[in-house]
Order: sequence, then structure tokens, then C-alpha cells
Amino acid sequence: MKEVKVFSKGLESYFKEELKQIIHEFDTIKGGEGERNIIKIVKVQDCNINIKAFKVPNILNKIVYNFFRKSKAERSFLYASKLMEMGVGTPKPLAYFEYKSFLFFTKSYYVSEQLECDLTYRELTKQFDYPDYDNILRAFTRFTFSLHEKGIHFLDHSPGNTLIRKEGDTYGFYLVDLNRMHFGTLDFKTRIENFSRLTIHKSMVEVMSDEYAKCSGYDYEKIFNLMWGETQAFQERFHRKKRLKKKLKFWKNT
Repeated sequence: MKEVKVFSKGLESYFKEELKQIIHEFDTIKGGEGERNIIKIVKVQDCNINIKAFKVPNILNKIVYNFFRKSKAERSFLYASKLMEMGVGTPKPLAYFEYKSFLFFTKSYYVSEQLECDLTYRELTKQFDYPDYDNILRAFTRFTFSLHEKGIHFLDHSPGNTLIRKEGDTYGFYLVDLNRMHFGTLDFKTRIENFSRLTIHKSMVEVMSDEYAKCSGYDYEKIFNLMWGETQAFQERFHRKKRLKKKLKFWKNT
């Protein structure tokens, strides 16, 4: 099995060796979160590192990732590096590892610094009495607007993928789960559709539409109508897919 390993510039040799050893022993390390992809937090020297082990792909994608497409681990590493160059918050990328044979791609790992946060966007969808709630939601909207202005289309812009930290009198926003991104000019529809996966609550959509209108100069009603419509459409697709999976599971077990 061939091992491909790429490290961020500036890492000391001893640190690289420790990372390599940890990856080799990943399955023996206790703990971890996730069902499809497994995340484990490990301490190296004085640094807590976050290791994401991606699920072994199906037979078709084993070939696709081996010959035709960058792996999720490599894309996560490259996109994190690009975001940092563009001044966008994300945990510092450290390395990625891939394992493949002559024909098949198998395992891959993305390694970054562990970034502690005060909350994620998900808390805003549940705790409406969270301190300074309105300011945080509006700051998040301004952050998203800044992504769009920089030509960043974060395809997995969903509740758990933005970490939020209180930093003095302001808030810092940090993107995670980076393997699906596009870079280039975003038109109005694409910008507003980018909010569709974030919440089911109309009140939050109203606030985000209002703040995005202030940032962009676009008409509030136009923004809200599209954002709320796309939010409802996404929820409909999500629940339809969920019902279908439930039916398939039922048929499989009967």
C-alpha cells in the first residue's frame, strides 16, 4: 500500500514524525466522533491536533479518487491553505495522508490544529436567548457576505460547519468541513441560495436577509423571498430523502 503524505511548510521534522506515527496507530487511539467520518483529538507536544479519517469510499470512488479526482483529505488541506491566504478563518492545516494501491484508493486523513470555540451556528438555531444573539447572527451574515465578495462558495455552509469565538468586542468565524468549495464570482441567486441549509426558522431568515441587504445593497424583499423559498425547498428535499431512506430500510428488512 502506497502512502502519500503532505505537510504544511515550516513544520519541524520531529513533529512530522509524530504525526506520521499517530496516523499509523489511528485505529488504536481511543475515542472519536462520527459515523461516516471519524474525528479524534490528539495531543502532540503542546498542540492539540484534529485528525479526520474519511470513510473508505465505495468501489467506484476508489478508482475515481485514485486516478481522476483529488481526495477529500487533499481538498480539505488545499482549501484550508487557500482560505488562510485569503484571510478567512479556519483551523490551521497541518497535513494530509492518503493510502492507495496500484488500482484502488483506500484511506485518507486530514490533520489540522484543534480550534476551541464558544459556539457554532447550530446553537443559534436552538438557543434564541443566547447572549448577544442578534449581534452574532448579523455578524455571521456579514462574514458570509465577505466570503461571497471574495469569490468563495462554501457548498457545505450548514449549521455545524462554522465555529464562532468571542474575540474582544467582536466575533471570529472559522470554517470546517472544507472538502466541497468553489472559487469564482458568485451571482445573486448563488449567494442567497448559499443560506438555504442553515436554519428552518423564518425569524432567522428575516434577520439574515435584512443584514445581507445592508451589506450588499440588494433589495430586502428580493433577498428574503429567495432565501426563504430556497430554505423551504431544501427542507422539502431533505425530508423527502429521509422518508425514502426509511422506506428502503423497511423493504430491506421485510
